[in-house]
Amino acid sequence: MTVHHSEPPPGSHLSSSRCPYGAASSATLPAYPLPIYGPEFSANPRATYAQLRTLGPIAPCEIAPGVHGYITTTYRSALYLLRNTPTLFAKDPAHWQALRNGQVPADSPARMMMQPSPNALWLDGDAHARLRGAITDSLAWIDTHALATAVARIANRLLDRVTALEHADLVSDFADPLPMQVLIEMFGCPPDLGRTIVLAIAQLFDTTQDAARVNAELEAACLALIRLKRHQPATDVTSWLVAHPARLSDAEMVQQILLVIGAGTTPSTNLIANSLLLLITDERFNGDVHTGVRPIADALDHALWEDPPISNYCPLYPRDHHTYEGVLLRPGAPILVSFAAANSDPALDQGSHRRSGNRAHLAFSAGIRACPAPDLARVIAEIAVEHVLDRLPDLTLACPQSDLVRRPGTFHSGWTSLPVSLPLTTTTAPHSYGGPR
Repeated sequence: MTVHHSEPPPGSHLSSSRCPYGAASSATLPAYPLPIYGPEFSANPRATYAQLRTLGPIAPCEIAPGVHGYITTTYRSALYLLRNTPTLFAKDPAHWQALRNGQVPADSPARMMMQPSPNALWLDGDAHARLRGAITDSLAWIDTHALATAVARIANRLLDRVTALEHADLVSDFADPLPMQVLIEMFGCPPDLGRTIVLAIAQLFDTTQDAARVNAELEAACLALIRLKRHQPATDVTSWLVAHPARLSDAEMVQQILLVIGAGTTPSTNLIANSLLLLITDERFNGDVHTGVRPIADALDHALWEDPPISNYCPLYPRDHHTYEGVLLRPGAPILVSFAAANSDPALDQGSHRRSGNRAHLAFSAGIRACPAPDLARVIAEIAVEHVLDRLPDLTLACPQSDLVRRPGTFHSGWTSLPVSLPLTTTTAPHSYGGPR
């Protein structure tokens, strides 16, 4: 990707006469902020992160057409923002000046992913603590052994279908439906509502251009689930949220469900697919994992370092004018935390061979905004990957790796498909795995 000096990037709404960050800093900025969306970015996001890093530890970017902000480019800057939230940096999008001024298009994908809502992700202070507490308390009720059993059952059911196919796609046939079906069970969600919710969340993460309609469908489906559980509670996450002492309103319930399901589905799909691709194509892992020399957990950690399923998110807003490592940050503009740029920061001086089993990555964020249930995410991904390896040994890609296409989107990192050639013989049931792989 190159910086355009004479013409704005396609889709940019900037005029050639001004910089969106103010005249005082324009001398140190490129003529147009680098876009972190579109086919060129999706095809090679690391090239964009490397170019952004040359502009500073926090660099200007175009988040979506006509939507501007900043993005962290180093591990240090990402941790700095996350560890100084909410003292120096707020999460509430009410601080977003362009949104307050009506300058963010109603159908912008960035607006759908970053706009205010009564949601633990977007609030600060006591409001954040109350809603996050309801989420973490409810998730703590999940029996991880029962979850593991459910994931194994769902994985085997999906793999039974895969083994009957002449050509298989490990994204559409396995990694996509598995988290959806797991979350449907966790939330006690009827299948029709579950499919509506997860499909809509996937479309939002893919930065659909029809985001307003999708968001409306999503909220309606969640509200129907809440009303069902208020009248017919059961042993599921939705019912535990309904019964929590925080006494969440219907509107708050909708947003907490969206947050947890959104964090548990598309990102889990990406983690499963990214890990499977690593195990299929990287000889450092495929042999050692199959022979038990290296556990699957190490391969997951490597994938979380190299290709985190949520690449850029957690927008934060400076509470006041603030200078970080020579970069002046002004109130009003969002700063995205780039987990992908942090993990690939050359300043870490850590070879990829040292990342297996190393959990210092930022794939699950950090600080008070860290993922509330990373262990549950790992259970789902690890068991899913384990069952693929057990049922489908000696998998190979059915196309050159260079032909694989990344999913579109600013906010996450995954693959549109993972076509594989099945081995001549496949197992009809999982192997016994009493010990760690």
